[in-house]
Amino acid sequence: MTTTSLQRPAATAAVAAAPTDQDVQARLRTGLRNRWWPVLPSRFIETGGKPVGLKRLGEPLMLWRDSADVIHAQTDRCPHRAVPLSRGVNEGDRIRCNYHGVEVGPDGTVLAVPGQPGCPLEGKKAVKTYPSLECAGVVFVWFGDALHEEPAPFQPPVQLSDPEYSSFICYADWSMFWRYSYDNLMDPMHGTFLHSNSHTMFAGDTQAHFVTRDTPKGFVFEKEGQRNVNFDWSELVDDTTLYVWLEIPYPASAGPGGNFGIIAYATPIDEQTTANFFWRVRKVSGWQRDTWRFLYKTRIEPRHWAVLEQDREMLAGCLPGLEKFEMLYQHDAGVIRLRRYLAQQARQQLVELRAAGKT
Repeated sequence: MTTTSLQRPAATAAVAAAPTDQDVQARLRTGLRNRWWPVLPSRFIETGGKPVGLKRLGEPLMLWRDSADVIHAQTDRCPHRAVPLSRGVNEGDRIRCNYHGVEVGPDGTVLAVPGQPGCPLEGKKAVKTYPSLECAGVVFVWFGDALHEEPAPFQPPVQLSDPEYSSFICYADWSMFWRYSYDNLMDPMHGTFLHSNSHTMFAGDTQAHFVTRDTPKGFVFEKEGQRNVNFDWSELVDDTTLYVWLEIPYPASAGPGGNFGIIAYATPIDEQTTANFFWRVRKVSGWQRDTWRFLYKTRIEPRHWAVLEQDREMLAGCLPGLEKFEMLYQHDAGVIRLRRYLAQQARQQLVELRAAGKT
């Protein structure tokens, strides 16, 4: 055979292995991999307390704190009979399954099998352990694919790591496909209509023209010629973790600190449910910080939950596939670009996995 004929099958195989649009959307159904995702507020996990079982990105997780207050994230499945480990007991330095007493350490190693000491299960790393950390009152977990099991360095939003900022975390699970929450965040115009009765979002041009501006780690979608009037812009940031940053102008009655900012994540639970994390942020210090925090807890917070409830009611039950019924226009350019970006990222991951022989 000639060299040319030898190369043809490989080229054909490469073409056949190219991800289809259906492959890409299937990969996005439970979230984009190779990112740090927030999974649960830290306050739900007590030192030495009962493990917490939950699902994120379609995967069963168990979160627990050891006696030294270190957080651990592991697959919520006993390696013996596959029952949830989160129904077991936190022994301080390990989790003991209640079903047959199998003990699993923080790195996933089976430390003891009381029913049959010395069996091959002992000493085996049989439970997947996820890289995890805490930031701004929330546990973050690294969800990597087969080529990226080791995490990228965590890059938190500056608004959550800089001491010049003060924030409150708001957490809520919604019955909806996770991407619709990001769609909502990258759609500033909905604030003028859906939230028109809000104490801060009643103003602004209902026929504004939007422009897109690239940033080093994403893009900004904003109303042209309108700033500090309403929900005027959103910024998608993808820097080892995927979130949206936006600001809403505040009246003087809301206290010092200038515009009110939101850092927002929508972590997939499964294809039909989303864990939403909203940090309410202002750049304040000293007495202004104390004033802002007091006003927020006593006057402002209920109003913000009311706005979020409007979003939840609008998006409840929205599942993958509704795009085929949409007729989008210029105000939706941010949503279109977001969807295209996520698809590009998922496609590239699939290409790399298939090139490496991973499924």
